[in-house]
Amino acid sequence: MGDHKDLKDVSAAEKIKDLAEDIKTCMLCTYKNGKLQSRPMSFQEIDENGNIFFLSDKNSNKNAEIMENSKVEIIFAQPHDKFLFLHGNATVSYDRERIKELWNPIIKVWMTGGEDDPNLSIIKVVPEDGYYWNNKHGKMVALAKMTVAFVTGKTMDDGIEGNLEL
Repeated sequence: MGDHKDLKDVSAAEKIKDLAEDIKTCMLCTYKNGKLQSRPMSFQEIDENGNIFFLSDKNSNKNAEIMENSKVEIIFAQPHDKFLFLHGNATVSYDRERIKELWNPIIKVWMTGGEDDPNLSIIKVVPEDGYYWNNKHGKMVALAKMTVAFVTGKTMDDGIEGNLEL
């Protein structure tokens, strides 16, 4: 078995930032009629408190679902290497100055009106808690240990996992 290390407050926020910035893309999950609705998203920023910011179309299903139920789940995964699962609450805002701060030209692929598009909104997710798992020594060492484990039949878990509480 790997190591277990629960993290709280600043340490939890740092782990969220570290893993999420490395993985980059997540599944943002909202709720509709009690069922999980998931879609891939790239975030624009993670602040020092672990809060995650996305840009979104104000007319999107995800925005409507957040307005009905602010509970969200976020899942980051980099196979065989890093995993992060977060429970949190989301809010939607329309702060034009903040939208300009978060803007990245690649977003124009989805929001063709650019940073001044009146349909742009911000989704801010404030994580409450979560769970993480990652390799202690990186992907190459993990793959080598997996190969040795396969050949020898012995467990060579190089992971570290724990609960996150903010």
